[in-house]
Formats: sequence, structure tokens, C-alpha cells
Amino acid sequence: MEKNMAVWDRAVRFILGLVFLYLAYTKGGTWWILGILGIVFIGTSAIGFCPLYRVVGIKTG
Repeated sequence: MEKNMAVWDRAVRFILGLVFLYLAYTKGGTWWILGILGIVFIGTSAIGFCPLYRVVGIKTG
């Protein structure tokens, strides 16, 4: 799997993932959906690969 994310893209995703997880944890209710998105953001930033980027043909790194 070839990395398709730049360092800045990975950093932004990681920070947004943490924010989404925090909001999901503190707000509760249906905010859990945002928590799942936060987990996905943190995961994709950790491995440096975004499947959606491959489908759309984007490569930031």
C-alpha cells in the first residue's frame, strides 16, 4: 500500500480526529457518529494512506 498523504495532511487529520473523539465523548448521544469518523481519521493518519484519495485520484504526498 503506497502512502498517498503528506505530513501536513496526516497532522491535520490526527488533530481533527482527536477533536472529533473529544466531542463524541463529551456530548454523547448521536455524536458517536463523529467519534467513528475521528477513529477513521486517526487510523488513516497513522498509516499514511486514505482509500478515498485513491478512488478520487488525489495524492497530497
